[in-house]
Amino acid sequence: MKYSIDTYRLYSSEKIFSFCIRVRVTMKDEVDIDTLRKSANTAMKRYQYFAREVVIGDDGGYDLIPNKRDIVVIKTPEKLPDLCSEEVNRHLLYLDCTGRDIFFNISHSMCGGKGMLPWMQTILYQYVADKYGITPDAPGIRKPDSELLPGETDEPTLDMLLDEEPIYEYKSKKPVVMLLDYLNGMYNPFKRDPIYYQFTFEQSDIMAFARNNDSSVAAFFLMTLAMALNKVLPEKYKVIGGETAHFPGADIGLPNSYHDLLSHVHIDYDRKYFGYDVEKLGTYTRSQIILQADPTVSNYQLRKHFGFLEKIDEVSGQKNKIAAYVKNDPSSGKEAQHGTFISNYTGWADFGEVADYIESFFAMVDGHLLLETLSMTDKVFLSFMQLIRDTKYVNAFCEVMDELNIPYKIEGPFPNVRPKHQLPHE
Repeated sequence: MKYSIDTYRLYSSEKIFSFCIRVRVTMKDEVDIDTLRKSANTAMKRYQYFAREVVIGDDGGYDLIPNKRDIVVIKTPEKLPDLCSEEVNRHLLYLDCTGRDIFFNISHSMCGGKGMLPWMQTILYQYVADKYGITPDAPGIRKPDSELLPGETDEPTLDMLLDEEPIYEYKSKKPVVMLLDYLNGMYNPFKRDPIYYQFTFEQSDIMAFARNNDSSVAAFFLMTLAMALNKVLPEKYKVIGGETAHFPGADIGLPNSYHDLLSHVHIDYDRKYFGYDVEKLGTYTRSQIILQADPTVSNYQLRKHFGFLEKIDEVSGQKNKIAAYVKNDPSSGKEAQHGTFISNYTGWADFGEVADYIESFFAMVDGHLLLETLSMTDKVFLSFMQLIRDTKYVNAFCEVMDELNIPYKIEGPFPNVRPKHQLPHE
């Protein structure tokens, strides 16, 4: 690849969807914006790899160069400014806040949840330290003056990948893809209404269920949303498909990489599976995750993805590269493999004593029937996202939790509004 892997997603169209991750962190006290601004810029001393702006390279490709201007922290406005705009000092990230909420906005081109989480933790650590005049005990958080981890900024390359036949290759059973919902959510101004619900669970409840039913946190939310959709989808749809992201960095020697380096796991649930007991359903879900997270499988996917990126390098000119991205994008077209829903689990985050000052932590992206989940201390926080305001899906999800005796708190719906990118032109 000629350019950083962080630039290629920028060629994708944002006419409808935003490729920005927005995270809502609710503190227990009112947010002090001046302290937050100071803390965010102190924390950025460690994360200079995120202090970038986009320029056009010699062949018309997007390139990232250092940006020494301050990170912008603003009061949440009625209309969010675009990433890369002059309003945010041309950065691919910024913060806004209101009341007790801090919102982190960052380009999905640079990282996913795994890459952005440490950055947010460092800012929150520094904010708590600055606001309350303390030094929180948080050994799991990277401090602003700490060294980068081995390989934290290393770029993945083709020669890092295994060149072996995958032990498994997903063959789609053609799950229902909610086409009408997507068409309404994308193009119908009377139906499009991107929203999210916030679910809070006790981690002990989720872990107890997982232990007793041969499952895991990631598998639990895949199977329970599938169970919910089984309640509301017409019988004519024979398969419900789940999808989840997997970070294969450790398999290629980059366990600490911040880059958005992902493979995907697909789990097709034949409707007859929902006649199984929950332990058997959990075993099926977890075994599919293990199988498709195998290094031979994830590396095979990454090789195909790198091949796609190299097609962008083969053409010159910004417009030609954008056209090449659209033409070859594996997430669209006849060869694309889509599930009925997506459920991602970032994992458990160790906030130490900083957690004492945080009430909740929810991540938002763009999508329909899409879950983003994070565990922190003794809580599990889940964002339930939709493109249309239809309560049947979230109600069915709640019904499944009630049937499994899993307590939860639900809040929302809230508008899922996020900024887009304002990119330079030739």
